Amino acid sequence: MDKEYVIYHIPGKKIGVTNDLYNRVECQQGYEIGEYEILETSNDIDYVSKREIELQKSYGYRVDLKPYNELSVNLKLKNMKINVTEQTTTFPCPLNKLKGRLMDNLEMRWITEHGQVYLDTDLVKWIVKSAKTSMFNNDRCYVYNKAMTKYLNNRKDQLPFPQELVTDDEVVFYFEKIREWAEDKGIYESGDPKTQYIKLMEEAGETGRAILKEDLPEVKDGIGDMVVVLTNLAELCGLTIEECVESAYNVISKRTGKMKNGTFVKD
Repeated sequence: MDKEYVIYHIPGKKIGVTNDLYNRVECQQGYEIGEYEILETSNDIDYVSKREIELQKSYGYRVDLKPYNELSVNLKLKNMKINVTEQTTTFPCPLNKLKGRLMDNLEMRWITEHGQVYLDTDLVKWIVKSAKTSMFNNDRCYVYNKAMTKYLNNRKDQLPFPQELVTDDEVVFYFEKIREWAEDKGIYESGDPKTQYIKLMEEAGETGRAILKEDLPEVKDGIGDMVVVLTNLAELCGLTIEECVESAYNVISKRTGKMKNGTFVKD
């Protein structure tokens, strides 16, 4: 079955595209049914990507610089295509291949009605032990979400759902929220790159002082503030933070060199 893409509208905020409306709009962005609407659906990713931009223009919202189909190519969604319902999580493989597939997808995460799930080696063991073959398809197996999250909650060594292991799509979500906040505050309407650059230097100075004091909470706060300012600086220059990061990575990924006096020196 082809993947269905949804063009959704949050009135007064944005128009976007997703192939997982519940997780994207309700779980990630925090909107409830009635606070958003579905404008169109299609199995053609190229069509919805073009149509999203057309609708963003017609509604007067900020227009994405990269269409959805180009963005989705870069999403590192290595995860197997599980099916999560209210009751169960179903895996696309028979029981005798389940352990191997799960081990290939360590650090995968998903959300159920009963809580968040992070796949580590201990959970792999529990899933393999608890899984049952689907009564509709011998090549699929499943576990009950309530039992799985109960196991996770009872584990003494269970770490919090790792926020540092967010998907690329979730990272983009935070950049979008920063831009929405900046638009609401009038930064894009009244600000300019020079003032944002000065702001960046101020935040960098505060972060430097926090590093010298070994004040980790302030270091964390300072780094976050710099990311916010950089996101706004890029926008005011007619760019996006995403394309700036991508451009920089494409350069450094090919760079060679060595560590010297605590810093990386390129060849």
